[in-house]
Amino acid sequence: MGAAVRIMFICARPARDVGFEYFLQDEGAGLPLGKWPDLRQRGMSEQEARQMTFRFDISARDGRARSGTIHTPRGDIRTPAFMPVGTAATVKAMMPESVRETGADILLGNTYHLMLRPTAERIAALGGLHRFMNWDRPILTDSGGFQVMSLASLRKLTEEGVRFASHIDGSRHMLSPERSMEIQRLLGSDIVMSFDECTPFPADEKVARASMELSMRWAARSRAAFGDRPGYALFGIQQGSIYRDQRAESAEKLREIGFDGYAIGGLAVGEGQELMFDVLDYAPAQLPEDKPRYLMGVGKPDDIVGAVQRGVDMFDCVLPSRSGRTGQGWTARGPVNLRNARHRDDPRPLEDGCTCPACRNYSRAYLHHVIKADEIIGSMLLTWHNLAYYQRLMQGLRDAIVEGGLDGFAASFHARRAEGDIDPI
Repeated sequence: MGAAVRIMFICARPARDVGFEYFLQDEGAGLPLGKWPDLRQRGMSEQEARQMTFRFDISARDGRARSGTIHTPRGDIRTPAFMPVGTAATVKAMMPESVRETGADILLGNTYHLMLRPTAERIAALGGLHRFMNWDRPILTDSGGFQVMSLASLRKLTEEGVRFASHIDGSRHMLSPERSMEIQRLLGSDIVMSFDECTPFPADEKVARASMELSMRWAARSRAAFGDRPGYALFGIQQGSIYRDQRAESAEKLREIGFDGYAIGGLAVGEGQELMFDVLDYAPAQLPEDKPRYLMGVGKPDDIVGAVQRGVDMFDCVLPSRSGRTGQGWTARGPVNLRNARHRDDPRPLEDGCTCPACRNYSRAYLHHVIKADEIIGSMLLTWHNLAYYQRLMQGLRDAIVEGGLDGFAASFHARRAEGDIDPI
C-alpha cells in the first residue's frame, strides 16, 4: 500500500457542555490536535472534562429500574433507551430524519458489516459515520464479534483474535481487539464496544468459562487500544453464559479494567425469556451502579419491559425494522400480521391513537394491499410505525419510573397485550 493517509476531523461540540468551540482529532493517531478549553483555569482535570462530555445521570428509580440521561457531546440519550439498528449505515426502509421523528436519540451501527463494505477507512475519508449517513446524534457501534461468529465462514479463533472469510466475497480478514478499536475510531462512534467472543448457547461451564476469560483478556486489550479519548465512551461486555459465579467474576474483572458503561452479553442467543430473566435477576446488580447498563440484542417488547424492571438502561434489536419488512406491525395489543386476509377490507388504522404516518394517513386495507404487492412503501410505513411504537413504549417506561408506577405500567402492558388484536370487521 502507499503512504498512510492522515485523516483529520473537526467535530462540533456544544459550548453549553464543555465550553469550547471545536476539538480537532487525528483519527489515525488518536491525538488531539486542536485544544480543549483551559482546564486548569476551570479547575478541571481531563478526566473531569471526560465526565462532562460523557456522563450518566440517574434522575429517578422505581425498584431496580432507573430513569436518567446519558450526556454526550452529540446530544442526550434518555434512558431507558431503545437504539434502532442501522447495520450498514442505514436503518432499512427509513431516512435518518424519519428515525429521529420516531423519538430515537441514538442509533447502532455494525463494525463487521462496515469494515467489509464500504470499509471504515473509506467512511473516515468521507468525514466519519455521522456525516456519511446524515445522522448528527450519538451512534453506538458493536465490536463485530457476534457477526464474525454468526456470519463469517472459515473462522479461526486464537488468542490474537479471529481470522475469517467475508460472507460477501470470501476475502480474508483479521479482527482483534486492537483492530476493532481502530475501526470504531475511524467510524467516529460515540460509544464503542469492547471486542469479545459471543459465547454460544448452550455451553457447559468449562466452555463458558474459557470463552468468558478470553473475552476479559480481550476487554483489557480493548481498553488499552481505545486510549484516552475525551467525549467518547468505551463499554465493557459481561460474559459468563447462564452461570452466576462466572458473571460475577466477569463483572469484577471489567470493574478492575474500568469502562464508561457496561453491557450484558451472551443473552438473547436462544436461551428463551425465562432463562434470560433468571440471569437478569442478578446480572445488572453485579455491574457498577453509576454506569449505563446495556442488554445487547434485546428485543421483543415484553423482553424490554421485564429487563427494565430488572435494572437495564439500554437496548437494541433488529426486530421492529425487520418485522416492518415482513408485514408485521407491533402494537399495544401485540403483533399484527398485515398479510392476513382479514385486513383487506378494513378502513381502520393499524393502531388507534398512533400518530405515525402509517396510522395517521393509511388504512389497514391499504397496508395489506401494498405488503401483499411487495411495494416498497409497505416496508417504509410499517418500519416507521414499529419504531414509533418502540419509542412510545420507552417513553411510557421512563414516565412510569419517574412517577413510581412501573409495576402498574407493566401490569397494564401485559393485560393489553393479552386482549389481542381488535376484532375484524
